[in-house]
Amino acid sequence: MLVGYARISTDSQVLDQQIDALLKYGIDDRNIYREQISTRAIKRPELEKALAFLKPNDTFVVCKLDRLGRSVEHLIQLIKHFDTNDINFVSLTEEINTRSAAGKIMFHIISSFAEFERNLISERTKEALKAVKRRGKSLGRPFILRSEQKELIDTYILNGRSKCEIKRVLGIKSTTPIYNYLRSKLNV
Repeated sequence: MLVGYARISTDSQVLDQQIDALLKYGIDDRNIYREQISTRAIKRPELEKALAFLKPNDTFVVCKLDRLGRSVEHLIQLIKHFDTNDINFVSLTEEINTRSAAGKIMFHIISSFAEFERNLISERTKEALKAVKRRGKSLGRPFILRSEQKELIDTYILNGRSKCEIKRVLGIKSTTPIYNYLRSKLNV
């Protein structure tokens, strides 16, 4: 039996392209597990369901290797699991099929490069953030509180409410605008 797995990380991505490729490969839509979650997430419920569903002689298919594993180590663990349980693994983009020795070595080589690429992206991002901070610039847009939000903060502070409680009431993601507002009042 063919079993597919499709994963996206963010709301701005769509599964359609992966689903189309898995269907074209011959996988029944009912056997395609879909997930929106980061690769770095420890628990991926749909992947776990797919792995539990697999039986000996089944083939587990992904569109691209980076849709499956967190790291080379994680991918190797999965391949060992497949090998131990007599499950074939196919990655369509990289043309990997672990039923052959060549497919197994290609899997290891490509997964190493995939992790290398993720690490390079991470390093470049961290360096760019450091450069921005060195120049004294802040990241993102400043959050500007509306006058009614400021009044609410003043009232809640007078009533002894915590900044975290105020943040929840205002429906904002961070306490930073609250601290900035209170700090600006002290400097006036």
